[in-house]
Amino acid sequence: MPPRTTAEKTEKALVLASLMAPNADPFYRELAGYLSDVLGRRVRSVDKVDWTVREQMLHKGRADFGFVCGLQYVQVVDRGLADWDLLVAAVPAGARYCDSPVYFSDVVVKADSPFHTFDDLRGRSWAFNEPTSHSGYNVARYHVALKGVPVGFFRQVVSGEAHQNSLRLVAKGVVDAAAIDSTVLEQELRDHPKLAGQVRIIDTLGPSPIPPGVISRKVPASIRRDIRAAMLAMHDRAEGRRVLALARYARFAPVTDLDYDRIREMARLAETVRLSGETAILGPVLPEDTAASRRVRRG
Repeated sequence: MPPRTTAEKTEKALVLASLMAPNADPFYRELAGYLSDVLGRRVRSVDKVDWTVREQMLHKGRADFGFVCGLQYVQVVDRGLADWDLLVAAVPAGARYCDSPVYFSDVVVKADSPFHTFDDLRGRSWAFNEPTSHSGYNVARYHVALKGVPVGFFRQVVSGEAHQNSLRLVAKGVVDAAAIDSTVLEQELRDHPKLAGQVRIIDTLGPSPIPPGVISRKVPASIRRDIRAAMLAMHDRAEGRRVLALARYARFAPVTDLDYDRIREMARLAETVRLSGETAILGPVLPEDTAASRRVRRG
């Protein structure tokens, strides 16, 4: 590749912000580096600030592009909260994904628990990551709605504020179960192999359209086209395949707004359900005395 010109070196960096789980941050750093080389201009990944800050950066156009939960995407575009174009969506590697931009929510319990089906969890405790999550929250409410239980399927619901925290709440026996984004779960079990012996999957919800990449319409159309083309062609280049493999992605695929109508449909039914009469919020660090640290809100 030819060396960058002085003009290219002084161009304002493109900013990439991921709202995915923290265990995906290394992938997005590598993706930013890859795109810098292919596009001939600097791309910077924002990963040293809380995801809520990244979210606002994407909403306000201070981040040029990024990846968001499918539920967040439809809520933002349908309410006119940001001016986004869809960019691409990942196609995870693995037979269960059928070479499509989809993912699942794996329902996990403690390995030695007595639960074997989702129905076994009625009247038990449940963890979710946060309420704008499709994989951890929306899909569970949808699944309960299909069972015709509008209120109180679970005895108690707690928020761990991230998939990785929810997973550990289950592994430690603080709560009975949680739904974990399948790509997050697979990465977490690769990063922390001991966890594989501490939890067990008893059900799988989905598939659902995978979290999409979005790009601000403030970015010039020519640059939007270049970024999309570079990402769609990654699997054709050796370095692109290396970066994709970090997240166990086979490739990126084009998507349209219609591809996320399934999440809209699920969200409409999910809104008719309240999983429990109370929600407890547990922070990212699990203390010894969880009861003492618990902040409860009614809802």
